[in-house]
Amino acid sequence: MKKNVLILGAGMVAKPIIRYLLERNIFVTVADIIKSKADEIIAGHPNGRAIFWTADDHDTLDKLVAEHDLCVSLLPYAYHLIVAMPCLKHRKNMVTTSYVKPEMQALDTQAKEAGIIILNELGLDPGIDHMSAMRIIYHIHNKGGKVEELYSFCGALVAPDVEKNPFNYKFTWAPKGVVMAGRNDGRYLRHGKEVYIRTEDLFKNPLKVDFPNIGMLEVYPNRDSIPYIQLYNIPETKTMFRGTFRYEPWCENMDAIKGLNLLSDEKIDMKGKTYADLVAHLIHETDSSNIRQKVAKHLHTGPNSRILDAIEWTGIFDNKPIEREQDSPFEIFSDLIINKMTIKNNEHDMIVMQHTFLASYPDGKKEVIKSRMLDFGTPATDTSIARTVALPAAVGVKMILENKISSKGVHIPVIPEIYNPILSSLEELGIRMLEEYGLPETETIK
Repeated sequence: MKKNVLILGAGMVAKPIIRYLLERNIFVTVADIIKSKADEIIAGHPNGRAIFWTADDHDTLDKLVAEHDLCVSLLPYAYHLIVAMPCLKHRKNMVTTSYVKPEMQALDTQAKEAGIIILNELGLDPGIDHMSAMRIIYHIHNKGGKVEELYSFCGALVAPDVEKNPFNYKFTWAPKGVVMAGRNDGRYLRHGKEVYIRTEDLFKNPLKVDFPNIGMLEVYPNRDSIPYIQLYNIPETKTMFRGTFRYEPWCENMDAIKGLNLLSDEKIDMKGKTYADLVAHLIHETDSSNIRQKVAKHLHTGPNSRILDAIEWTGIFDNKPIEREQDSPFEIFSDLIINKMTIKNNEHDMIVMQHTFLASYPDGKKEVIKSRMLDFGTPATDTSIARTVALPAAVGVKMILENKISSKGVHIPVIPEIYNPILSSLEELGIRMLEEYGLPETETIK
């Protein structure tokens, strides 16, 4: 009997999972607020249908979940709980590619009682990062070893040959999410010391990593790394540091942007204001004349610095009217840079991921192990970010439908019965990690 899968959302990463399932004789219903996007992906395939649906239509969601064998939520994470409720009610398995929030984890007992799995963080980062790290952790523990250090870095970037801009960055996935992530704080364990990074310091003092065939990249902390000590079952580790890769000078520029309070959610009366007026307001100046010089003074930088060149390039110093009523600096600034920094259809993106382990063994020997992925998108087919986010979820969905995952409850993919077959399937799809063992201790992150 043909299985039926409900996919909520037809955004930037939806196409690969939809096509993967359609081509494996699984019937797919794609529900989105823009039905034409879903229609375009399905492209008349007999195993697919598209429907118009909005996230506030709970009655239709309840009916759709009841009619399908499994539900995949590609919606923003804030909507996952809304989806989880009918999945629990109708005892339907659920998959997401998003981080598990405490409210979702709290459903673990209910999911077990319903006999379902709610499998989250089954994308790229989070997702492939967990699975590929766990494979090496299992290898180290299986040899009686201990994980002394783990650095896990990932970044969604454009390929080196793509024309850059003063931020050396282009949006390849949910742009608002990228900018919003700049408001996070950070926490990690390094050399036995727990380090907390305040949000205002997030982009200060990035690590530097020379990535093969790409060159020097910088790394800033990715949220809270500490819980992954327990999730990865490495209580012995002295270092647990998850970070985000960027080209230089992203961190330098974003640190300045935060210094101007341009990522604030505070609602401000924008009536009659220009972009320069907004900046003047944020740095407590009475007017916006000579705004570049005033910003230079506020940031304690030279009037001809490249930081000011980058900020001015965004248009935030312009004397053009904002033409809004009440809004936040975050919304104003992110809209400005989204217009200037979104990847073009003929440009290809790139995923870089690297785990660096320091392992020790009972005989006294130590080794550095590196696991890397370098993946490029193809403009004519799929972006790398879409493939690497969607295909792990697609493989997981197929495994659940085939009863190849026995675990129930709320999970992330750190269980061998989940990560080993998914990693193997991804390798067949051209997504693979290159692992190097036996490297000297000098190869760890400095």
